[in-house]
Amino acid sequence: MIRLERAALPVDTAAQLKVYTREVEQTSEVDRKDTAARLWSHSTVRRRVRDGLLTVLADMAPGHQRCMYCGDSQGTDIDHFEPKTLAPVRTFEWLNHLLACAYCNSNQKRSRFPRAEDGSPLLLDPTLEDPLAHLRLVLPLCTYKALTPQGEACIDVFGLNSRGVLVDGRRTAYGTAKQSVELWRIATDRGQYDKAAEVVRIAWNRPLADVLVAMFHQSGHPAAGLLFDGEEETLGLLRDQELRAAFLSRA
Repeated sequence: MIRLERAALPVDTAAQLKVYTREVEQTSEVDRKDTAARLWSHSTVRRRVRDGLLTVLADMAPGHQRCMYCGDSQGTDIDHFEPKTLAPVRTFEWLNHLLACAYCNSNQKRSRFPRAEDGSPLLLDPTLEDPLAHLRLVLPLCTYKALTPQGEACIDVFGLNSRGVLVDGRRTAYGTAKQSVELWRIATDRGQYDKAAEVVRIAWNRPLADVLVAMFHQSGHPAAGLLFDGEEETLGLLRDQELRAAFLSRA
């Protein structure tokens, strides 16, 4: 997971969401869950709001429309961060919508929404909080270590460490990310600035951009020498201020 910025919706989509939210609110509390589910699944309602939501969510997502939770698969589903079965009034609330892959949405998260003792959500909304404060990617193992209860909940609910395809994918992403920073340095030293810019663009558009984010973040850690033990050349590149400026301006 990486930090994302929430964008503004088209005016007509935002207006339609408000109409349906009012319709749910005006329903008796006991019937709200059924009303929200009926409206969300209604073909006319979905046609009026789905395209607008998906377009903006796709633009917000990492890489080429990657899932905002795992960062690997294509985001195909509009996920309700707080499930509509638990918070029906938020079914059509823009701030409650994230882009998820079908696996994270239907196989992993479903209606799971763990809360802390004070009632606050334990899952992370990457448009509200920076996952780096809650999760640390252990390089080069490419498994996550929880730094907070929120991080622990995300690892559990989304299977961030138990899904072998994600861990293997991150290892591959780590290798390609190291190659990317090396290629950028070579191209820049040769004055091939267009090629260097293309290296940056491709690096961020690959799946599992969380690996690249973690590499730059951890290269500035006081214990970076230990975190990148045996990979001093990579660490040196990640600390190169010119390279950091080129890559992080696209983050």
